[in-house]
Amino acid sequence: MKETPAKPVVWITGAAGGLGRALVEAFAAGGWRTVAAYHTHPVPFQSPDVWPLPLDVTRPGDPERLVQELAERWGRLDALVNNAGVTADSVLPLLKESDWDRTLAVNLTGAARCSRAALHLLGEGNGGSIVNIGSYAGRAGAAGQAAYAAAKAGLIGLSQALAAEGAPLNVRVNVVLPGILATRMTARLPAGAWDRLVNCNLLRRPNRVEEVARFVVFLCSLNNVSGQVFQLDSRPARWA
Repeated sequence: MKETPAKPVVWITGAAGGLGRALVEAFAAGGWRTVAAYHTHPVPFQSPDVWPLPLDVTRPGDPERLVQELAERWGRLDALVNNAGVTADSVLPLLKESDWDRTLAVNLTGAARCSRAALHLLGEGNGGSIVNIGSYAGRAGAAGQAAYAAAKAGLIGLSQALAAEGAPLNVRVNVVLPGILATRMTARLPAGAWDRLVNCNLLRRPNRVEEVARFVVFLCSLNNVSGQVFQLDSRPARWA
């Protein structure tokens, strides 16, 4: 039976990761109901307002299946956070073709699939918000991250195009570059690489997943902001 909650509803991909869990907690604290989409491990939250659902963003039709389930249960969608991501770090001559394909499939094509599946439901009522979790690598590039940088740069272009397409529906689309975070993704970095990334920041410290999550919740509440890229660390960025 469909429930139509008074609370707003957010769909978060990659909800089992470090940033994903912080996003679930922040939206819950803000009074949202959350579809916590995971790939292999469900999110361990015991709350009627958090609904874990399996999702493979690389599988055609899977985002549409999730949106159908969401619509049947809660009947609305107010925000989508495309947070699912993978890396396959290697210099380009040594990068496996399969790693290139998977990195783009998850980080870029997966975000496009989820956005396309969600757009009609987000456009109902007063409109909604899409937040794509990008990376500084997509703005500045990074040696050894050709696939990841290409995918995240493409995500910025996708977001700005989708912001124009979503505007008539009052669907806002923005990109958040969270900065260096202590998550499973960065845990594989050697100590020297981690230190170099941290020291690129003027404040000489990494960001925190909780701070990024709070910003994303706030961004979803803004009705007049779309097509923008928000960098949340202290690395200087070019004007253009």
